[in-house]
Amino acid sequence: MATYNLFIEKAVFKQLKNISGKDYHKIMTAISNLVNDPRPYGYKKLRGRPGYRIREGDYRIIYEIKDKILTVNVIEVGNRKDIYE
Repeated sequence: MATYNLFIEKAVFKQLKNISGKDYHKIMTAISNLVNDPRPYGYKKLRGRPGYRIREGDYRIIYEIKDKILTVNVIEVGNRKDIYE
């Protein structure tokens, strides 16, 4: 399987600053694993907006996949109660 290029939006870094250490490391591991498998177990295609999401505890990682150019773009990270607003 091909390795994807990973891009993370600037806003994601701001969102990550508000997340505690243990959860932060889990989220960053999940994001970095997207380069090898952009459709990991449990991923879902979003309805009502473009992109996909994976769960990491109480947090959701929203991202887009561009298969033709092998790119994953992380566009949002946040708590599950706030992320879909």
